Amino acid sequence: MPEGTASAISAEIPKGTLLAFDFGSKRIGVAVGNSIACTGQALTTLHGEQNDQRFAAILALIQEWQPVALIVGLPCNDDGTPHEMTRQCTRFANRLKGRFKLPVILVDERYTSAAASSQLSEMGVRGIKQKPLLDQVAAQHILQAYFDEPTMALIA
Repeated sequence: MPEGTASAISAEIPKGTLLAFDFGSKRIGVAVGNSIACTGQALTTLHGEQNDQRFAAILALIQEWQPVALIVGLPCNDDGTPHEMTRQCTRFANRLKGRFKLPVILVDERYTSAAASSQLSEMGVRGIKQKPLLDQVAAQHILQAYFDEPTMALIA
């Protein structure tokens, strides 16, 4: 994880439903899961670049799913150093925390898009047909990474 982005987290996964986000400047993939099964499933992809639209859609998901925490994928370079998207995702995580007053947990998202693309290919979804699903499946991988290694996450 990039230094200075957040504080360490305990191994205790919050009990209940979790929403995970794969943040992008054009799309945000969303997945949902729960601490009982410790598995996530792809949920939806939010489109649009307007913050008001994005946060209205996120509010609707929060009202529907009643999560106990939000998970945000934190991109970084292969060596773990931050880049521009790292800062944007951290800002997105801080906005979620401020608006919705829920715990926000940052999870290293390196290689989740590649894993999502590979998973979709195995399911017979290839090429341009992956585009509408890729971000939400990447969010599912981010959530699963958190369930598998909660001590590697950071609190926003």
